[in-house]
Amino acid sequence: KTNTQNPGFTPEEREKMTTILDCGFIDSFRYFYPDLENAYSWWSYRMKARERNVGWRIDYFITSERLGEKLTDAKIHPEIYGSDHCPVELDIEI
Repeated sequence: KTNTQNPGFTPEEREKMTTILDCGFIDSFRYFYPDLENAYSWWSYRMKARERNVGWRIDYFITSERLGEKLTDAKIHPEIYGSDHCPVELDIEI
């Protein structure tokens, strides 16, 4: 990918995230939507990136695998503006 040399997507950062997930943690959004593409939580203010949905998913809820059975949904809210990030949501049955 073209982003591999950019902060937030370097091979080292991606390797660290993989290590975390391999240690028994869950990327809660991917838990529910493993194949969903173009789901981003951050867009540059440059070149109308948000309007074109050219972004990155850099906001996460990482949970333990044990908590996985309590998760009911995870959402990204690109329709909510206020910064270059949008809210991410995690629903948990308590």
